[in-house]
Amino acid sequence: MLNYLWAGMMLIGILWGAFHGNLAAVTEGALESAKEAVTLCITMLGIMSFWCGILKIGEEAGLIEAMTRKMKPVIRFLFPEIPEDHPAAAHISTNMIANMLGLGWAATPAGLKAMESLQKLEESRKNPVPHGTANNEMCTFLIINISSLQLIPMNMIAYRSQYGSVNPSAIVGPALLATTISTLAGVLFVKIMQKRFIILSCIQKKRE
Repeated sequence: MLNYLWAGMMLIGILWGAFHGNLAAVTEGALESAKEAVTLCITMLGIMSFWCGILKIGEEAGLIEAMTRKMKPVIRFLFPEIPEDHPAAAHISTNMIANMLGLGWAATPAGLKAMESLQKLEESRKNPVPHGTANNEMCTFLIINISSLQLIPMNMIAYRSQYGSVNPSAIVGPALLATTISTLAGVLFVKIMQKRFIILSCIQKKRE
């Protein structure tokens, strides 16, 4: 769907430029944008490599494991049905830590591993949900991952720096406020929906 959307927007732009006699400007803008995209990719590649390396060093040094232990109460509150010391909890913690540091690219592998672990956990239960259906833990993790509380939005700081911002780190405060609100709203929504599901399940069982 997005491919059609972007293709349509580019086609409309080209036709509009041709209709108004500005096709040369459209061509120049396309070439300039392509050059800028390559420059941005190279810049972000360096930043991504640096921070992924820092995260890996922290993991090897035991810092990620220590932070994971500190996050156990949070994980227990958000995912009460995950057994103690289950691998899914460690992957979820790593994903959340990476997101807090604004390292979305480093959070992705941990997020995929977390989903795989949650799927294996669901398959080991007595009454698993139908195959292809997300369970409570998966839905909770997805919402937390999307809301993504960020203490240091590295991506946005890098983008602002690339485009010549006078104070790239000025985004830290607003980003922290926005992501805190979105995360709290996500957690509240999840807990309400889980309670609602439990109540509806109890009512259905009584009727049966």
